Amino acid sequence: MESPILCAPLLRQVDAKLIDLLTSLEPAEWALPTVAPQWTVRDVVAHLLDTTLRKLAMVRDRWMVDRVEIQSAEDVVQLVNRLNHEGVTVYRRLSPPLLIRWMGIACEESAAFHEALDPFAPAAFAVSWAGQQLSPNWFDTARELTERWHHQQQIREAVGRPGIMSADLYHPVLDCFVRGLPYTYRDVSAPQGSRVRLRITGDCGGQWQIRKDESAWTLETPNGTSPDTLVTVPQKIAWRLFTKGISRNSALEQVQIEGDRDLGLPVLQLVAIVG
Repeated sequence: MESPILCAPLLRQVDAKLIDLLTSLEPAEWALPTVAPQWTVRDVVAHLLDTTLRKLAMVRDRWMVDRVEIQSAEDVVQLVNRLNHEGVTVYRRLSPPLLIRWMGIACEESAAFHEALDPFAPAAFAVSWAGQQLSPNWFDTARELTERWHHQQQIREAVGRPGIMSADLYHPVLDCFVRGLPYTYRDVSAPQGSRVRLRITGDCGGQWQIRKDESAWTLETPNGTSPDTLVTVPQKIAWRLFTKGISRNSALEQVQIEGDRDLGLPVLQLVAIVG
């Protein structure tokens, strides 16, 4: 894996924007639909509160109520989907003032927890969408940033507020997402040495590249060597593409693939969320 994404301090910045956003909402805006299937703004907020408190309880406080045996990736998806459904069912019943108040407390404790972690120590939970069995804390914290950033972005789009399209906050999210590319390509056959480059345009974007080694695909720093395939994605849809917030067909209309098209298409299959 390439250089670590040391982004724990960014959680406070993203969460501060979330509290400001929620405080500005009119009562009717809490009921607006989002790009998340079947979730309103209120539901997304409930989900954020639930997952923040759940992470603190399970990892910081080591309070494990659900004892389940995980034997496959599908088991992880089923568990996460169940817990998410239960959490939203409970917390969506709270009033906006309560949600905002509790969210502020949860965000403060979560930020302090992640800032205190040794970024290179093993995380309590591996980043499954990157195919890992064991992840360092920095990767888990970066995943936490992507969760809080993209769900807030869903709310902002639903209520017509400006997005968080600043390089300091959005680029680390994209950098974390693309760490899942080697796992996405795990079953893609190609000659050894084949290269696929992803270019995300815009001030927050960048370039990432994977290379086919003898037994797997790995991330590498793009260099002067021309890739076999160049996939160009606008930054405005990149986060939606990797979080199932846009259909592959709709995304493909805005994505450019140069070179081996078949080798580039799996980029659109990258899913950097569970469930």
